[in-house]
Amino acid sequence: MDRRQFIQCAALAISGVSASQLGFTLNPQQEQFLSTMPNYNKGEADYFTTGQRKIIAAMAETILPRTDTPGAIDAGVPNFVELMVSDWFNDEERAIFDAGLKDIETRIPREHGSPFNELSQQVQLDIMESLENEASDSSWYGFGELFGEYQSDAPFVCHLKELVIWGFFTSEVGATQVLRFDGMPMQFDGELPIDPDESTWASYL
Repeated sequence: MDRRQFIQCAALAISGVSASQLGFTLNPQQEQFLSTMPNYNKGEADYFTTGQRKIIAAMAETILPRTDTPGAIDAGVPNFVELMVSDWFNDEERAIFDAGLKDIETRIPREHGSPFNELSQQVQLDIMESLENEASDSSWYGFGELFGEYQSDAPFVCHLKELVIWGFFTSEVGATQVLRFDGMPMQFDGELPIDPDESTWASYL
């Protein structure tokens, strides 16, 4: 089981949904791994400080804001991110994430006069875009990486974005209120046309 498959298991264990609900199949190694921890439910995470928790919540909501559909906070993504960092990241990933979060925690008040979570939405967005620009030379941005080995040495903003997206769309809110969910899926049709105003499915068709 490679690193990406391991992280995929983590997302399923924390979110409480099944792979079939989300429209993919686990390999035998993943099934065996998850069978050893069927009741993983730690509840509220306890890794970040109160201030860091507010920053992560604001950054997650900047990535996936509430509009006419739920946002990251509605789906419980900040707690998901904290659980993933504390319980599932390896030492390298956790060190990169911790350093990036610490930088935001100390540098942003110095440059903008307030913590990230107290800034206007536009300033928060500008900061996120600047983090992306700084990280733009990372191979993480090569889309082929999304289907390969989980990239442990990716910059902080890349880890954060991946966790936010993963946490949102493996949540009940994301899978049922943003994606379309079929509780009794039939068969997969990879050529089924989808209108521009339709979301994708959270389960097989």
